[in-house]
Amino acid sequence: MKTSETPAFECETGNYHTFCPISCVAWLYQKIEDSFFSVIGTKTCGYFLQNALGVMIFAEPRYATAELEEGDISAQLNDQKELERLCLQIKRDRNPSVIVWIGTCTTEIIKMDLEGIAPKLESRLGIPIVVARANGLDYAFTQGEDTVLAAMTHRCPEYDFRVTDTEDEMTRVNNTSTSTNKSKKHALVLFGSLPSIVASQLNSELRRQSINVSGWLPSQRYAELPALGEGVRVCGVNPFLSRTATTLMRRRRCQLIGAPFPIGPDGTRAWIEKICSVFGVKPQGLEEREADIWKSSKDYVNIVTGKSIFFMGDNLLEVSIARFLIRCGMIVYEIGIPYMDKRYQAAELLFLRHTCEKMKVPMPRIVEKPDNYSQVQRMHESGPNLAITGMAHANPLEARGIDTKWSVEFTFAQIHGFTNARDVLELVTRPLRRNNNSLLDWKNLSRQMVEI
Repeated sequence: MKTSETPAFECETGNYHTFCPISCVAWLYQKIEDSFFSVIGTKTCGYFLQNALGVMIFAEPRYATAELEEGDISAQLNDQKELERLCLQIKRDRNPSVIVWIGTCTTEIIKMDLEGIAPKLESRLGIPIVVARANGLDYAFTQGEDTVLAAMTHRCPEYDFRVTDTEDEMTRVNNTSTSTNKSKKHALVLFGSLPSIVASQLNSELRRQSINVSGWLPSQRYAELPALGEGVRVCGVNPFLSRTATTLMRRRRCQLIGAPFPIGPDGTRAWIEKICSVFGVKPQGLEEREADIWKSSKDYVNIVTGKSIFFMGDNLLEVSIARFLIRCGMIVYEIGIPYMDKRYQAAELLFLRHTCEKMKVPMPRIVEKPDNYSQVQRMHESGPNLAITGMAHANPLEARGIDTKWSVEFTFAQIHGFTNARDVLELVTRPLRRNNNSLLDWKNLSRQMVEI
């Protein structure tokens, strides 16, 4: 490991050893309540969604797989007619407000023109069709959501800055405070799919600082997509949304607020403070708020303090979670990550460096697109107490005496904001506590055998 002043970035094989990105359907169809997601792929894609997401065939969720057959792949069938037939069935059975086509590896290989077909069918059906290419050839696990949100950005209405100016003038007439004027001068839109309860918590935290959130991307209903354009400031809640951030800046002319991500009490405080600084608001009570969370999490922090951890890389949340765990007193040997956008994660990387300096620990090595074989060798050399890994490598590592935790669990868990810091630590400490309990049981059994 290098010193905290010189972060070490490496890139190894260039392969993505991650969960399939079409799994983003699992949480997006629940977030956008009036949507229907159609994954256009092979039977393998359908089997993956059924097995990985644990959906019964009788549950009828608002997504399905449009299975490509031999006639589709060999160009014997007309793609547009087949997709029109399926979309008409979706409209008849479900009548969604929006249909989202998820492209897969197969649609990329056979060069299916989804972007060309979608506008034609959209005009015939009268239902918006959003095309997102969430294939595993180009994208890692959580980047599937990134492609969907980037595509949905183009469907957001245009922001009218003149309306806001009129509201500001009325506010001045009513002698409202200066801080409120500043927060209303520009709209704030947050992007990233979070459970409704977590989004409400973050909205509430910002409201305490006299900052109102104009909207979220994605919204709960398609008709409620936030207005975007000049005068809108946007801030992400997840580190894997770099394509969405770029689209918001370049295509919709929004101003990106570069902040650490609200994971852990330290990250949440830094995230709120950065938004406050951009809106010219002096934050109130954040230091005490963070201190209370650390105090309530002391039992978990005591378990992880001094323990070591190794991130193999899967969901692109690795840097933020590692930073939080370093602040908890853990030693991070390596942060593997499938893809690293240094510009989008610049604030998080800087915060990681400051955290390492504060805790007086070396800056961990950051490896982009890591080679798993080399990682296992480095893991044997360093001997971590815990490895955060994809499901494919968990059992082999457990067989070699290394405690593991599935990275996919952090993706589906509620880990954002002040109140959910304990949930992150609960996930991390579970295998450590299980190991400690097994060791105690073995010692007690040995003691009983000696007495006998």
